[in-house]
Amino acid sequence: MFDFVRKHNRLFQLVLLILILPSFALVGIEGYTSLMDGANSGVATVAGQKITQAEWDAAQRDQADRMRRQMPNLDAKLLDSPEVKREALDGLVRERVLQAAAKDEHLFVSDERLQSLFMNDPQFAFLRNPDGSLNKSLLAAQGMSSQMFVERLRQDLTLRQVASGLTSSGLASEANAAVAFDALLQQREVQLQRFQAKDFAAAIAPSDAELEAFYKDSKNAAQFQVAENAQIQYMVLDLEALKAGVSFSDEDLRKYYSENQSRYTVSEERRASHILIKAAQDAKADERAKAKAKAEELLAQLRKNPAQFAELARTNSQDEGSATNGGDLDFFARGAMVKPFDDAAYALKQGEISNVVESEFGYHIIQLTGVRGGDKKSFESVRAEIEAEVRKQLAQKRYVEVAEQFSNGVYEQSDSLQPVADKLKLSVLNATVQRKPAPGASGPLASAKLLEAVFSDDSLRNKRNTEAVESAPNQMVAARVVQHNPAHLLPLAQVKDTVRSQLVRQLAGAQAAKAGAARVAELQKAGASEVGGLEAAVVVSRALPRDLPRKVLEGILSADASKLPAVVGIDAGDGSYVLARINKVLPRDPAVVDAKRAAAQYAQAWSGVEAQAYLNALKTRYKAVIKAPMAAASASAP
Repeated sequence: MFDFVRKHNRLFQLVLLILILPSFALVGIEGYTSLMDGANSGVATVAGQKITQAEWDAAQRDQADRMRRQMPNLDAKLLDSPEVKREALDGLVRERVLQAAAKDEHLFVSDERLQSLFMNDPQFAFLRNPDGSLNKSLLAAQGMSSQMFVERLRQDLTLRQVASGLTSSGLASEANAAVAFDALLQQREVQLQRFQAKDFAAAIAPSDAELEAFYKDSKNAAQFQVAENAQIQYMVLDLEALKAGVSFSDEDLRKYYSENQSRYTVSEERRASHILIKAAQDAKADERAKAKAKAEELLAQLRKNPAQFAELARTNSQDEGSATNGGDLDFFARGAMVKPFDDAAYALKQGEISNVVESEFGYHIIQLTGVRGGDKKSFESVRAEIEAEVRKQLAQKRYVEVAEQFSNGVYEQSDSLQPVADKLKLSVLNATVQRKPAPGASGPLASAKLLEAVFSDDSLRNKRNTEAVESAPNQMVAARVVQHNPAHLLPLAQVKDTVRSQLVRQLAGAQAAKAGAARVAELQKAGASEVGGLEAAVVVSRALPRDLPRKVLEGILSADASKLPAVVGIDAGDGSYVLARINKVLPRDPAVVDAKRAAAQYAQAWSGVEAQAYLNALKTRYKAVIKAPMAAASASAP
């Protein structure tokens, strides 16, 4: 059937057109597109309102952007993992639940509270200009406008109010905290004796029959198996592949330079000092007049003696951030300050002092102390940069033109990639791949969509080209299977050394555990008098684990110590066995967590638990349901 479709492609296109056009007439183009597009499909519901696939995708992009900013070297594959995707959807559900609760409880954050929080909360200090205004440059670097920031902050504060009564009211006495932390950070004095598998390995010589039995045991087969793989040819259409084929003239480069001069001009920045006499916008008229008169008085003194600007700023300016520095605000870009201040500063010549400038914060006297930037780079100095940008833009244009040719070509000439490669001047590459991307894979071979297409039944059986897959923005790839290699067990003769090594390790570990258990029984019977073979006593705790594996440490700390000395044996799980004789139980080291800090951490933990329980109750109240299959397991998760 597929061969018939391929050979009669044009006929089927006509038939499909005839079938589709009546559908448009009945439901409209927009309705038809909605039916065909999964972006509007619901992946979760809260209070009867659905969360769409498009919203989930946007949340994933936002989450990925935040993670990249915080951890620039983060492995990109982690951002596309099911766990990270679930986290994004859980976050959307949590946000919608809190929004529904906030609406029902009529919670709202006023402009006055937002302003007060922004001006006084230390966490926003980096976003405040010296004059108290919002640093728009920093916001722009994050892709936000000031209005977007204000609304996001308002929403965040509104949602916080839903559970703030729980998160801010957790109480815990020092006594309760002490009980919890004493149990967690208890110290024990122990003497150890270690039984290592390597100490028993030399005496073990497994027979051929034992090796064969170990090799054939289904529990061990995976160690000696070659995973399914496919040897493929593949071809990539992306901007890099197209850049080499584009051409342009020197005149094109100079035209681009002329049309984008602002990109090659260093932004001008100005340095200024100011004296601020505060006057709130909603202050009474006589109060504002008094503040303005004070500013005019200081300006008169400066007109007589400009050299005393710094001293007058230190003694009179009410801008706490700059007064101690003689009013110095350092360099700032155009638009960084409130408009009246900004306009005045950029109208001054170096050394000049402004008239009194009124802003929403009060009255300013400004002195311009420095100017830098504003220089234009020459064409020759940026020629390489312009050439790269023009080449990229032309490749982008070319990509749009040939993407359809690429997609149609690999479908219509399905028995080889070479005709399309020759036509578009692309390279056919070779690789060996598995069903999942290999560790460290990058580019098209890291694309789950491509690998899914490679290992489809049609691709494996008929060795035809895969469909063109969009593996990344501005990147399409197609592949064909040259040879498919199913998963298979390697011959015993080929892996015999590996089999022997694994079996010896297993048997040696068992002997180490047996010897250790016998020694435990011996010491338990002998009592406190027997100490032969034990290491010197050491103190261990969760805060002081020494070099002990986690499993061994937990075994020591969870052992019954009601009667001392106590002897326990722990299989470390790495081929070793550890005997521990517990001599003393000691209280936690107060230096690790003091009483006040312990109480605070204990209260915070309880508040978090209570807040999460409240959130789970809200999810139930507002009927939060996650429908996306890959995220279903987290529907009731925190």
